[in-house]
Amino acid sequence: MYQVGEKIIYGTTGVCEIKAIGPLDMEAARKGVDYYTLVPVYQDGIIFAPVDTTVPIRPVLTEQQALSLIRKIPAIEEDVIENNNPRLLGEHYQVYLKSGDCTDLLRLIRAIYAKGRKAAQRGKHLGQVDRNSMERAEKLLHSELACALGIRPDEVGGFIAKMLEG
Repeated sequence: MYQVGEKIIYGTTGVCEIKAIGPLDMEAARKGVDYYTLVPVYQDGIIFAPVDTTVPIRPVLTEQQALSLIRKIPAIEEDVIENNNPRLLGEHYQVYLKSGDCTDLLRLIRAIYAKGRKAAQRGKHLGQVDRNSMERAEKLLHSELACALGIRPDEVGGFIAKMLEG
């Protein structure tokens, strides 16, 4: 079980801080069950999640893990995306987004970026499913890396670029 004050990754919400753990005095809450009171770090809201939730929860990467992941970016192979059916494409992307794994998010981002480059060469643009999925993956990845590195999410792209240049 996690502790109050810890920052964790909660499903596809991203980085959250645990503000409290214990039973909830709410009608909808299960009796005799402890809940995490989670506050998303980079968005508004509050989440009450039972400690036995099926939603994936894991610790935020450490600074060393984040730096190691960034160094591995050039070696991470992108997924080959052959399908253009929006429904099937969306389902395919959701597997990566729901995995909660930073390497999966990087693989997805690289794949959509490559797909966008190929489309641009043909005078085309990425579809809405591609754009939305890439934006979501970048938001999840950048928020976790920002938390681990002690920087703002909007600084992560530049940080990665500088690190990979040198």
